Amino acid sequence: MELIDMEIKVYNINGSETGRTITLDDSIFAIEPNDHAIYLDVKQYLADNRQGTSKAKERSENAHSTRKLKRQKGTGGARSGDLKSPVFVGGGTIFGPKPRDYRFKLNVKVKRLARRSALSYKASENAMTVVENFNFEGPKTKKMIEVLNNLKLNDKKSLFVLENQNNFVSLSARNLKNVKVVNVSQLNTYDIVNASNIVVCEGSLNEINRVLATK
Repeated sequence: MELIDMEIKVYNINGSETGRTITLDDSIFAIEPNDHAIYLDVKQYLADNRQGTSKAKERSENAHSTRKLKRQKGTGGARSGDLKSPVFVGGGTIFGPKPRDYRFKLNVKVKRLARRSALSYKASENAMTVVENFNFEGPKTKKMIEVLNNLKLNDKKSLFVLENQNNFVSLSARNLKNVKVVNVSQLNTYDIVNASNIVVCEGSLNEINRVLATK
């Protein structure tokens, strides 16, 4: 992968340059991405969100009479048992779904590698914007729409990464289909690769560096 200059401009929520730049950590934003690690982490995220509650009734669970429908021989047709048989409409289901847990374990180091790889892809594609820390006086969807327009992200699927949980910002984005707001502790590989652009608050970069540092 071709590496980019890790000096990135800092903007404010009005879309204007602040005149400052910030240096991204090469060990997080400029590594050689590991596609398999990304695949495994996304697979685990999607598996963790599966309910696994689908259930079909088998032959023994159907509420039908156990009476044999016709005599065994002499009818010219195939043998048949009771109405619970899977060959009859309303009978039991063969090999139907059963409740199960789809979750599986993934090494923490693989998950960190996946997030670093996903962030490196975004940085190399210039799909990452750093903004000053910001807050709203209250939950206002209109304010979030203004921020998206100012940053020219109104038609893109955007992921906002905040330093800490901010209810006003989160609630302001809740009704916007293409916007998701997370803090650093909630940042995951699926959200990173699913977004067209990542908006990272300046204050969250140190926490990202701490959480995803090579250990």
